[in-house]
Amino acid sequence: MNREQFIFATAIILFVAFVLGWFANWLIHRFLRVSQSEMSELDRMAQELHDAEESRDQTVSYFQQREAEMTNQLSQSEAELNAAMDGLRVVRQEVEELRGYIERVNQSRP
Repeated sequence: MNREQFIFATAIILFVAFVLGWFANWLIHRFLRVSQSEMSELDRMAQELHDAEESRDQTVSYFQQREAEMTNQLSQSEAELNAAMDGLRVVRQEVEELRGYIERVNQSRP
């Protein structure tokens, strides 16, 4: 095989490889092409996902606000309970003192 035949054979092999690559690329894109209806379906699904995420964010925000309100209410209730318990303790002490006083007064009378 002389030099010209070698160059010609190499050129033909490279051309055939190029044509086969181009055909394979065209064939793959032909089978994997997304139709317009599929694109509209994907757009609809993306919009629904966006709406769902927005709804989730609003719900999370609402529950965080609600939790803060409930925590505040709980703190207020605990403070009121502590104040009531302190008042009850003082009243019990006073009742015991009054009972003691009444018993002493009753014992001192003949």
